[in-house]
Amino acid sequence: MTAYLVLEDGRYFTGSSLGAPRDATGEIVFNTGLTGYQEILTDPSYCGQIVTLTNPHIGNYGVNAQDVESPRPMVEALVVREPSPIASNHRATGTLDGYLRDHGIPAIHGIDTRALTRHIRSQGAMRALLTTTEAPIEEQVAKACGARAMVGADLAKEVSCREPYSWPAVGEVRFHVVAYDLGIKRGILRGLAARGIRVTVVPAEMPASEVLALQPDGALFSNGPGDPEPLGYAIDSARNLLGKVPIFGICLGHQVLALAVGGRTYKLPFGHHGTNHPVKRASDGAVEITSQNHGFAVEEDSLRGLPVELTHFNLNDGTLEGFRLKNEPVMSVQYHPEASPGPHDAQYLFDDYLRMLEGARG
Repeated sequence: MTAYLVLEDGRYFTGSSLGAPRDATGEIVFNTGLTGYQEILTDPSYCGQIVTLTNPHIGNYGVNAQDVESPRPMVEALVVREPSPIASNHRATGTLDGYLRDHGIPAIHGIDTRALTRHIRSQGAMRALLTTTEAPIEEQVAKACGARAMVGADLAKEVSCREPYSWPAVGEVRFHVVAYDLGIKRGILRGLAARGIRVTVVPAEMPASEVLALQPDGALFSNGPGDPEPLGYAIDSARNLLGKVPIFGICLGHQVLALAVGGRTYKLPFGHHGTNHPVKRASDGAVEITSQNHGFAVEEDSLRGLPVELTHFNLNDGTLEGFRLKNEPVMSVQYHPEASPGPHDAQYLFDDYLRMLEGARG
């Protein structure tokens, strides 16, 4: 079945349908990771987005129940160059095409993903329509332009859990941390659990007073999709938790914490999406290769003059990727320390947070 990818600026690509044959709209972005398509599909941070994978051959190791980051795929649609028709891995329980069909996720293949990626890099992320419907291009472009814009979109509410739930520690329980689910990945929970931290995951809108009533040793604000500025409820919670417990912010949580202390955020031209982003650590100049997925960033100058230490910087574009408060046990990074499926350069951040919890306990 023929499929079409139509961008809001009028450019379009013709390919073949994969997955569920239905229409989808969203912001078109690209991910430069060589592996990890199942983690990408199930990352709640991709809610509202159509994801293009720049690695041309996708699906060769199939899908399984262990590599998901949430209960279901969260992307609006998927774009690939060449999907594998078979799954060649001993862990596989199905194919990529079957997985997409089972979950109602449309995809397109057989298009020039390199040309699409170069177009997004030069023109910026934009809204797009993926369709199998034959219609005049003007109508298709109008549908693409009718998609929800990322700026001003509160998507955390859409992907957050509805009720609190527990994630057990591995081995002896050393601490109890409450994690705000703004779109949390299971890899974050596994990273905490591996260090003896029992986690209570709570809805994005839970007030700080109810979190403190759980008597946690610390709090975490997770990754998630969309624009951080509309998340007034999460910003207020972060502000009200400052000075009460040690706090760790990741990705969207990093942006929420920055807003809570008086900073500002802005939309990146085409975002950071991939497993190969170099980040420089200000403390010693070391460079980490990191996994990233975000379309907004914290404005560095907005934190100048505040009691904040700037800790990490993206070497591709110089954007701020981490900070700590000088007078409170708060640490925050823009990228993913759990980095499912990799790389694992940044896992030390979980250990840093563990030491912060130990220091607060005394």
